[in-house]
Amino acid sequence: MLDVCDLHQYYGGSHILRGVSLVAKAGEVTALLGRNGVGKTTFLRCLMGLVPARSGEIAWNGERLDGRRPEERVARGFGYVPQGREIFPRLTVEENLRIGAASRGNDEIPMWIDELFPVLKSMRARRGGDLSGGQQQQLAIGRALMGAPKLLILDEPTEGIQPSIIEDIGRVIRRLASERGLAILLVEQYYDFAKRIADAYAVMSRGEIVASGPASGMDDENVRGLIAV
Repeated sequence: MLDVCDLHQYYGGSHILRGVSLVAKAGEVTALLGRNGVGKTTFLRCLMGLVPARSGEIAWNGERLDGRRPEERVARGFGYVPQGREIFPRLTVEENLRIGAASRGNDEIPMWIDELFPVLKSMRARRGGDLSGGQQQQLAIGRALMGAPKLLILDEPTEGIQPSIIEDIGRVIRRLASERGLAILLVEQYYDFAKRIADAYAVMSRGEIVASGPASGMDDENVRGLIAV
């Protein structure tokens, strides 16, 4: 279980994260919602150790990880799919996937990843930059899964993706939680997508968590109002 308590972060004189606390449980999808610029991506970068938090605690299964380097967090089971995908466009699909396994010392591509993303299996020799946006997103998720994470962090996976691929990605995320027991932390602005697949939610506004609870509570009009642009 991911347990974040009272996390603060500043950029210069700007107080970006203001006492953020959040829990993401194994076998569940936790959706973190909010408008642009409220601090969601900064929060994820703090979780991965890419940006140092000023104060607060980040714990994974009871072990404190705040202050740990990104590679140490990956070694303990963190997987990260950044906004914009950030695949290697000149490398093949297969090379992109194998890079994701660098932390575990075995770069063989598991059959279950091929089963989740059959399109990637059929395009192994193609360069990542030649794929469509939706295919690149699937590749970015597959690359993160190659590290055998226990916590998968996804930053806006539906951004710029065609509806049919969004549905495929939603099914994969649900399967990763229910069948493989991963804790999924999903940052998303697409309310309907998040509502369909989430078990729990939290809403961020101006660097603070202003609403949270089981996914059934996302139907509340006040919650919708906090998310709507």
